[in-house]
Parts: sequence; structure tokens; C-alpha cells
Amino acid sequence: MSGIALVYVLFGDRESAQACAQAMVAQRLAACANLLNDCTSIYPWEGQIAQAQEVPVLFKTAPAGRAALMAALEALHGYDVPAILSWPAEATADYAAWVARETQG
Repeated sequence: MSGIALVYVLFGDRESAQACAQAMVAQRLAACANLLNDCTSIYPWEGQIAQAQEVPVLFKTAPAGRAALMAALEALHGYDVPAILSWPAEATADYAAWVARETQG
């Protein structure tokens, strides 16, 4: 097993999620992006409980590229406070090697 980084981001609509995912892969900041099914998010915002339909995207990148990917996502995102979360993950050696190759500049 080898390490990769997962980055999870919520978007307000499928079009912006897809555009951002394509940009991150094209820029080689992510090797892969999975647009997941829409979800309902419930959270406090500006003194009230808000509820919104959102599109989660799961990005895979090399651990060394995690910070650059997260910074690029934050810069492109349309939310005031986007949820951009990351954690390490173990992958097969072949998959981790592919992620590393696809995210090299």
C-alpha cells in the first residue's frame, strides 16, 4: 500500500462542480475527480439554520500536491466559506503511482 491524499469539496451546483473538477485535472493538481450524487447539507449560517442541495466532489492527488490543490479549489470556489476537507488514504501501489505520475507538473 502507498499513500495518496483525498480532498472533498461541496459545490452549489453540478455545473460549477464539473468545471472545477475538469480544471483541477487539466492543471494536473488532481489525478481524478469523482462527482457524487447530490446531497442535502444542513448548517448554521448568518444566525439561521440553512439547508441546501449541494454536489460533493472527491479529488485524488499526491500527498505533496494536497496544499496546492486545496489552495486552487479555494481560489476558484464561489462560496464565501467553502468546505474543502482533506485526509490521507492508503491505495494500492499501482494506483498511488498513477496518481503521482498524473499530478507531476
